[in-house]
Amino acid sequence: MKAILFDLDNTLIDFMQMKKISVEAAISAMIDAGLKMKKEAAYKKLFALYGIHGIEHQQIFQKFLKKVSGKIDYRILSNGVAAYRHMQSGYLTPYPRVRSTLLALREKGLKLGIVSDAPRMKAWLRLAEMNLTDFFDVVITLDDTGKRKPSSLPFKSALKKLGLKAEEILFVGDNPMRDIAGAKKLGMRTALAKYGQIFPNKGVKADFVLKDFSDLKKIV
Repeated sequence: MKAILFDLDNTLIDFMQMKKISVEAAISAMIDAGLKMKKEAAYKKLFALYGIHGIEHQQIFQKFLKKVSGKIDYRILSNGVAAYRHMQSGYLTPYPRVRSTLLALREKGLKLGIVSDAPRMKAWLRLAEMNLTDFFDVVITLDDTGKRKPSSLPFKSALKKLGLKAEEILFVGDNPMRDIAGAKKLGMRTALAKYGQIFPNKGVKADFVLKDFSDLKKIV
């Protein structure tokens, strides 16, 4: 093993918990600014739109307001976006023992990288907000290949930049169908981030299961 590649959301950071808390703050702010809607109904409607357009959709609040009121009220929109950003930046932190484990892995001489489905700027901002940018030799995002996992292109792009073979890599991710299946298809060893797993395995089995991020030190 010469390198470890990581997914970002729900592997290094608790992305879905951050998303839920940030959306709740945005909805409360929009209601305070004049949105005529119950909080629970607005929450369900907004996440239904995320399900249609993607969890990273950058115009989701605009689509939400058009859906529920037929127009975009910029007083309501601006308050929702501001509340979302404020809550997001305050909550965005790594899982426990991420930093100490990454330090230990670097000390062992391993190269480290990210393969994420997030847009380039969002991925880098999350790493910067957690002060983790210096740990990684390569960061592959959606903008780098135009393809999401389990497509082979993001994984191959990381291999090319690292100058390594698939069998020299351990891939760590929370999504069995995207992260684990995609990496195994190329011949990488895999570790499931069980602590952040949301989606079911559906018959996909990783080589290792991590109950805590620090379990990586036992593997290597």
